[in-house]
Amino acid sequence: MIDMPIKEKNRCSWCLNFDQYIKYHDEEWGVPVHNDLIHFEFLVLEGAQAGLSWATILKKREGYRKAFADFDPEKVAKFTEKKLEKILLDPSIVRNRLKVYAAVNNAKRFLEIQKEFGSFDKYVWSFVNGKPIVNRRKTLRDVPATTKESDALSKDLIKRGFKFVGSTVIYAHMQATGLVNDHLEECFRYKETSKLK
Repeated sequence: MIDMPIKEKNRCSWCLNFDQYIKYHDEEWGVPVHNDLIHFEFLVLEGAQAGLSWATILKKREGYRKAFADFDPEKVAKFTEKKLEKILLDPSIVRNRLKVYAAVNNAKRFLEIQKEFGSFDKYVWSFVNGKPIVNRRKTLRDVPATTKESDALSKDLIKRGFKFVGSTVIYAHMQATGLVNDHLEECFRYKETSKLK
């Protein structure tokens, strides 16, 4: 919940473009996720983001939610080619054929991980020993594009057949879902999210 006027808080400077971005930063980014549907949502969105800005994807988030069955991997895994061709006509998402088809492939792989590990959450958190990595970042220049943890997770996902899960995309997933806390130290969310598990 945002309890102060938007302009009065110190925030990570990357989120200051528009109110929806600020709300995402304040309420979601860096908060540990333990819900498989949310993990799948971010995998779809971050895969769609590859080569684009997160702001572009955030503005189309509701379009993705409608096009991809509220990010239910069981439903997405059953999408037919006819359904995918219809989705590719939808201007409320990024109409990239490879990314749209990858979402269905990744839903199938996601379900395989759930079956093997009991949940995707259990699987993904094992790459950070079950607890968030809290970094001390002073400026955006201090935030890397990848880490050894994102390299390892990306490599394993690729081995399992996932698409659009390079280390940079996966590090973004780790930041978004709170496996990593990369809020800048001066950001008001740094201390708040550092206490979350």
